[in-house]
Amino acid sequence: MKKFWLYLSFAILSLQAIAQPNEYGGKQPNPQKEEKIKALYVAYITQQLNITSDEAQKFWPVHTQFDNELRGTNLGNADELTRQQNVLNIKKKYQPSFAKILGAERCDVFFKKDAEFRKKMVERLQQMRQKRMQNNDNGGGRFKLQP
Repeated sequence: MKKFWLYLSFAILSLQAIAQPNEYGGKQPNPQKEEKIKALYVAYITQQLNITSDEAQKFWPVHTQFDNELRGTNLGNADELTRQQNVLNIKKKYQPSFAKILGAERCDVFFKKDAEFRKKMVERLQQMRQKRMQNNDNGGGRFKLQP
């Protein structure tokens, strides 16, 4: 359990670097940080599902396809309900493949743990953004010239 919290804490802290704006105020993806988060995600899912090396060789390539399709649902300009339906359809599409590799019970656990991990990441990102906004509101320790 300590490893879980260590992995999760590291993943959450890694998000902070990704969320830093570039010099023009926009967000610039950091491939190194993204890879660290992916590695933490893989470690977390592997640990939570007790995936063996044989299962991993079959599971992760299917998961990569699954993840790529999920990412595609966020690119369109569809309304939220349509996006959610698309996500559900993708999950239903991949459920038999995951169940064949992991078994029905662990497949269900996978979808729960996947959602849990993503939710924690989003929450942490929101906390970091809120903290950054608060720091900007009160000067953030920066020197200001007084008129």
